[in-house]
Amino acid sequence: MADQPLTSRGAATRGRILDAATKEFAAHGIAGARIERIVVAARTNKAQLYAYFGSKEGLFDAIFFGSLERITNVVPIDATDLAGWAVRLYDEYLRRPDLIRLATWARLERRPSGHLVADTARLDRHKLRAIAEAQEAGVVRPGDPFDVMALVIAMSMTWSPVSNVYAATADEPSDVHERRRALLRESVRRAVMT
Repeated sequence: MADQPLTSRGAATRGRILDAATKEFAAHGIAGARIERIVVAARTNKAQLYAYFGSKEGLFDAIFFGSLERITNVVPIDATDLAGWAVRLYDEYLRRPDLIRLATWARLERRPSGHLVADTARLDRHKLRAIAEAQEAGVVRPGDPFDVMALVIAMSMTWSPVSNVYAATADEPSDVHERRRALLRESVRRAVMT
């Protein structure tokens, strides 16, 4: 049914399932998430959920890959301004902490080493190309474009919901966020820009 056009009612049900499941998986991970809680929160039933997504794992995949696409689209890379990109990522983690939690659960429960997703599902090729072009132009320091990208993303996650040191929230005072943004911007600039 996922490949067939949905009625507006079907699309609304599917959307409620995705919203409820995003919250459930972000809070409890793949193993801890419960389909029963998802269908209650989505005001639907298991048969409908399985008709749309096939399985609990299929539902997680839909949410997880959707979150990767969202981050890619909402926070597009600008390889000539990786410091600004890092700050925009920081802000997105404040807006949508569930997205970074989903990636962390995928890391913990599915792919403890190597790339977060299989090569066939990676969405970072355009980012790597952009970084390589910025390196060729002398804007970004030389090195493996993937390593540069990974470093910038890791720096942007310093205060994210999955930080081992301190997890920031959007509720903190704006001057605190501005101070962090300034530090992040300058640190990334010094680390990877030429």
